[in-house]
Amino acid sequence: MVHEKKNRFYRWELALLLGVALAALIGTWLSGQQSALAGRVVRLHVIGASDSVEDQAAKLRVRDAVLEKAGPWLEGISDQEEAGRVLATHLEELARAGAQASDGAAVTAELEDDAWFPTKRYPDFALPAGRYTALKITLGEGEGRNWWCVVFPPLCLGSVTETVSERAEGFSEDQVCLVTGEDEGYVVRFKAVELWNELTDRFQ
Repeated sequence: MVHEKKNRFYRWELALLLGVALAALIGTWLSGQQSALAGRVVRLHVIGASDSVEDQAAKLRVRDAVLEKAGPWLEGISDQEEAGRVLATHLEELARAGAQASDGAAVTAELEDDAWFPTKRYPDFALPAGRYTALKITLGEGEGRNWWCVVFPPLCLGSVTETVSERAEGFSEDQVCLVTGEDEGYVVRFKAVELWNELTDRFQ
């Protein structure tokens, strides 16, 4: 009887270890997909001065002004690192454009190398949670709600006649399928990426 209980315990222990190993393998694979995608984009993170109606409206005007200002500088660029360097050299100009759009309110611009973003869905594409290079625009004290998108490639400022695949220069076919939802089950996979990254960050 004791021997049978020990065997049952060992079986459960083995199953648990196999489950943990499988979860680690899947998590590593999912995290690798997100990292590969993150190496192709520069996210845009705009933070409102407050949650008042006026400040949130100003946040959206600043978003549009920054995207419009950055667009010409990024034309013809297909590499994320180069895009980051270009944006880094124009941070003061981006901040000024944002300040003008916000009726003179203080606006700061900085480039972050390891910014955390949650899973975010847009009308025609989505991006998984994880760490990305980001252009961070802050209005005032930055105590309001966030707005997230992509400044490079211009996924958030394309012609209405353009598809995501046409705007996502440098993306592989699999990556385009992933972000546009043509890859079946992408929502579940995005959530799995988010949970895995949160778990690994907690242990780290």
